[in-house]
Amino acid sequence: MLASLALLALSAYQVSAFPSRLSEAFLQRRNADPAQVDSPCPHIVELAKRAVAEGHEIARRQAPGVVPPFNATEQYVSNQGQYVFVAPGPTDQRGPCPGLNAMANHGYLPHSGVGTIDEFINGTGAAFGMGSDLASFLAVYGSIFDGDLTSYSIGGPVAGLTVAGLLGEPQGLSGSHNKYEGDVSPTRGDLFEYGNDYLVQVSQFSALYELGQQNGDSIDLQVLTEYRATRFQQSISNNPYFFNAPFSGVVASPAAWSFIYRFMANKSSEYPEGLLTGDVFKSFYSITGDYPNFQYTPGYESFPNNWYKRNPVDFYTIPYLSMDAATMTQQHPEFLSLGGNTGKTNTFTGVDPQNLTGGVYTSSNLLQGNNALCYGLELSLMESPDILSGLYSDDDAALDALGTAINEATGALGCPQLSAINEGQFANDFAQYPGYTKLSSTGTY
Repeated sequence: MLASLALLALSAYQVSAFPSRLSEAFLQRRNADPAQVDSPCPHIVELAKRAVAEGHEIARRQAPGVVPPFNATEQYVSNQGQYVFVAPGPTDQRGPCPGLNAMANHGYLPHSGVGTIDEFINGTGAAFGMGSDLASFLAVYGSIFDGDLTSYSIGGPVAGLTVAGLLGEPQGLSGSHNKYEGDVSPTRGDLFEYGNDYLVQVSQFSALYELGQQNGDSIDLQVLTEYRATRFQQSISNNPYFFNAPFSGVVASPAAWSFIYRFMANKSSEYPEGLLTGDVFKSFYSITGDYPNFQYTPGYESFPNNWYKRNPVDFYTIPYLSMDAATMTQQHPEFLSLGGNTGKTNTFTGVDPQNLTGGVYTSSNLLQGNNALCYGLELSLMESPDILSGLYSDDDAALDALGTAINEATGALGCPQLSAINEGQFANDFAQYPGYTKLSSTGTY
């Protein structure tokens, strides 16, 4: 049942007879065709079909430069009544994602901080306006690497969250370094610099807040892009184990940065695309006090009063994320540099995408179209066996589910025809990075 559920959570596309993408080759090599799985959970199949259809329809309507409509009734997000703020208790999980923490505090996710795939998909749409295609992919990915294939914790380990085949307890988002969460966070510190990856570093929050103030009390995508470049260099300069991984660095990192503006900005008739002021920013990051004397209360993230999410016709989809990622990397191509420091600070060494992909991806064409996100998604398949071998005694179901999920995402993006990766080159290149080998040797830190 677990294999069926995880596979079918994202199985709306058919795997073609001849692979045109690495994810298709990956599935066929494993003889896994999700269309042939007999699922005891038919509602998951319908959910997947709706997710893909809705994601494509929203993306079709998202023409560049078109300002979305604003509808106060449809976009209002309540923080009262059943959604009133309730502080987390001693056993409730809170972690590195401020949006998920706020959702759990207001009942858009279970207050425990542990949610199922369905709860993450429905909750992120209701609270922020995340497209069901993106929400489905992230929920399935989180359940594979941080949970039990059906659910996961937004914080640390949870006793009892286990199924047959798991090697120990799932570690949750807080224990997902370089699997899901990565270095170069906007407000969280690098794991090997601060000893944790889930607490706000007030110095980083203050720096981003100040940039917003200098921009007319507005934190927008350009402000975030410039601060992301600053943080990237800080990781090189301060973290000897900095590693820019395929998924956490090239896929999850641009998501974490763009989500701040795309989801947290308050929408209105005057600002239909949103305005993220310092006060709203503070609420979502559990910060009180006045600049520069801020105080941080871990786990108390909250939705502001009179706050409005994205319009239903403008939900944030995978193609929208790809567009934002491309906008950022065109200004700072270093964001796409797979690799890291080699045990000392300021020793960043990159991996040549042309050698790794047989020339399909190059340093120049990575800046075109959806190629950046495609590159990160496809390469994450290559690191997954090392990671999953430390999580599951039999990782077949998890690997098949991951291959299916990535096949869905890359299919929607029209990725280049990459049918193979130089696996020997991948293993040899990545072995030089202690930030990678610390993870792949055991599956966790």
